[in-house]
Amino acid sequence: MFAIGGLVFVFLCVFGGYVLAGGKLGVIMKALPFEFMIIGGSAAGTFLIGNSGSIISHALKDFGKVFGGPKYKRDDFIDLLCLIFTILKLARSKGTLAVEPHIEKPDESNIFMAYPKILANKYAIMLICDHMRMLSMGVEDAHQLEEIFNKELEKHHHETLRGAQALATVADACPALGIVAAVMGVIKTMSSVDQPPVVLGGLIASALVGTFLGVLLSYGILGPMAGRLKQCYEDEFKYYEIIRDTFVAHLQGNAPQISTEIGRKSVPSELQPTFYELEEAIASKPAA
Repeated sequence: MFAIGGLVFVFLCVFGGYVLAGGKLGVIMKALPFEFMIIGGSAAGTFLIGNSGSIISHALKDFGKVFGGPKYKRDDFIDLLCLIFTILKLARSKGTLAVEPHIEKPDESNIFMAYPKILANKYAIMLICDHMRMLSMGVEDAHQLEEIFNKELEKHHHETLRGAQALATVADACPALGIVAAVMGVIKTMSSVDQPPVVLGGLIASALVGTFLGVLLSYGILGPMAGRLKQCYEDEFKYYEIIRDTFVAHLQGNAPQISTEIGRKSVPSELQPTFYELEEAIASKPAA
């Protein structure tokens, strides 16, 4: 909602200020489709040239985050903490071997089936099951487990951020592409140098629309969108860091309640449930 409002505000201020200052939109509107074809088309081309198919697909798929925000909401963090509490409680009371049937076939586990949204998140399930399996295999060093987690999360974060970085690269290129469009407009103007000043003035104005559009696309639209997309990714990373923090706390000998509370502290502040809210949520969930 804020992104849409911001875009509207940018256009109102830019074009509204231009009109109030006495500018005529006719010149811009006449040149805009052709300039946008040059700049927008070449920007799309550079995006395709500079990125692999997986990065392009990832960036286009996640572009909606700019307007919708991170995919994890307050209830998602609560459900994750409740799921991890259930697993750690079972491991603490009956041993890590009791958890094996659940982590080997999470699709058939009554623990995981109680949280269908988490079950659909293949990466989160992989993190939980793989590292719980390591505990059942005898990993006892909390620092070693944390290092393994960090390497896995670092790789995931790096790969995920490529979409935002690709969009930022296109945003950085737009001013230069605007200059390309403007130069082509100047070439067109110079080929009509025998025309009267009123015609030349219109041609020069059309050429300058290219520079204007390139700068506007870069700093007014694509650049902020790339920054917002990066923010969304970073907020979503917290979801996976909670898994790391609770598992490490568990391996350090903390009770499931304490481990879950440590994980709760990693939830972004604006989405963080209170201690009592989490306690009530855990109490309302079915036991393993």
